Amino acid sequence: MPKMISKDQLRQVIYEQKQRMPEKATLREIDSQLTECPEVLVISGVRRCGKSVLLQQIRNRREDKDYFLNFDDERLIHFTVDDFQTLSEVFAEEFGTQHDYYLDEIQNIIGWERFVNRLYSSGKKVFITGSNANLLSRELGTFLTGRHVTHTLYPFSYKEFLAARNVEVDRKVMFTTQGRSMLIKLFREYLNVGGFPQYIFSQNMNYLTSLYNDIIYKDVLVRNRLTNEQQMKELMFYLASNATHRFTYNSLAKQAGIKSADTAKSYVSHLESTYIISQLQKYDYSLGVQLRSPKKAYCIDNAIINKIGFNVSENLGVLLENTVFIELQRRGADVFYYFGEAECDFIIRNGYTVTEAIQVTVSMYDEKTRKREICGLCEAMRTFSLKTGLIITLDESEELDIAETGKIHVVPVWRWLLGM
Repeated sequence: MPKMISKDQLRQVIYEQKQRMPEKATLREIDSQLTECPEVLVISGVRRCGKSVLLQQIRNRREDKDYFLNFDDERLIHFTVDDFQTLSEVFAEEFGTQHDYYLDEIQNIIGWERFVNRLYSSGKKVFITGSNANLLSRELGTFLTGRHVTHTLYPFSYKEFLAARNVEVDRKVMFTTQGRSMLIKLFREYLNVGGFPQYIFSQNMNYLTSLYNDIIYKDVLVRNRLTNEQQMKELMFYLASNATHRFTYNSLAKQAGIKSADTAKSYVSHLESTYIISQLQKYDYSLGVQLRSPKKAYCIDNAIINKIGFNVSENLGVLLENTVFIELQRRGADVFYYFGEAECDFIIRNGYTVTEAIQVTVSMYDEKTRKREICGLCEAMRTFSLKTGLIITLDESEELDIAETGKIHVVPVWRWLLGM
């Protein structure tokens, strides 16, 4: 039986962690209603996307005094559910009675949901973070059904990227030649560098290597008690190299040397639970067809594609489509892809109704590309009775009126990302 952590050990960790966010940290976007509601607020997302900083920002906004502990600390590696009582005593002894609890990366502690449920039942406001979607959903569903709300945090959006670069954007900036040139230049940087906060400033490849290794080893292999690290890395390499393209579990198994399609499916699920990749399903009115159809893979950030994937040249099309997909997720959209006679990159569903169809392409200047993009979008618009469609480009604007189909808006990606 592991030895329980002493109060003095906990005091040392608490006081060394008890620091507010750095003043230069970029403010993250979150609905204030989530921070003020009585339910447990769960902030989830990939490692190092800024969850801890957001937690500190919420602490700074609220007037209530609080307790804070980050469980992703090697000194707490032997912390168990039995130590929560000792932790509560230390908090009370050092800081008196407080209302708010901030528990960072609490998923590392087996049985944490019982402690959080007890806090909630006693009228406390609890904020927690975690980096594993499957663990969080399973444990929250056991004891905290109807008692929590979830906010998924992503690496910086383009708007947050600009804020980190101390660039304030308004319509005047967007409509001046100098302002437009600046926004395009910075977007090209964002397209390649991505949105991991620390990497934006350092652009140190060793940082990305460390992040990737932590996700694969700690969040996938150790957490799921897997030993085949090479297969997992080959699988991730294939997905990153083929981001935005369709795949099947059979093809993944063959490419990564995995024994079966079912095992490949399981591995992809483990990767997806860490948020490093997402699977996009084909839209079909038949659930069976939808589940059996090829999936498309997207990465949480373009930096992952550039670091992990095999790239012989700058693949603007892949990076652009990946950026749009992540932004759609950030906006909470229910996203699918469409594939019939032609393909449409994204279909957005609201409830039971498809409400939007979106194509993504670097440029419409090439006639073959133009015809392909318009054809796929128009087919999707007719299939779902949509009167308008959207084509997102690198930096082109156009309005198209297609007979017997509807209107197509062609917009620059940087303007779409900024909501202008």
